Amino acid sequence: QLQLVESGGGLVQPGGSLRLSCAVSKVTFDYSIAWFRQAPGKDREGVSSIDKSGSSLNYGASVKGRFTISRDNTDNTVYLQMNNLQPEDTGIYYCAAARGRWAPLIAPSYTFWGQGTQVTVSS
Repeated sequence: QLQLVESGGGLVQPGGSLRLSCAVSKVTFDYSIAWFRQAPGKDREGVSSIDKSGSSLNYGASVKGRFTISRDNTDNTVYLQMNNLQPEDTGIYYCAAARGRWAPLIAPSYTFWGQGTQVTVSS
């Protein structure tokens, strides 16, 4: 059973930055990893994904140009650098894993999920 643990969330002012981390319990080589987020009363939204090699990156339209996903397979961690955060970025951010080289950025494609970390952007 794969376990994922998110960290790095918090309260930040508009225009600020946060870096989220997703620690994976097993070697991440055989999994693609994604970040999703969910705001109160809204559906879960795909934020970004990275394939198992780290060469194929995908971003949701609302975060493109502001967020950067990366992974370090030597310490089984995936990162999400979030810059120029805005109030609409507020929500619970989840890390998820899908078996295989690559998976589309839609929630049903991912089998394993973390518990989430809260990100709040407010002045």
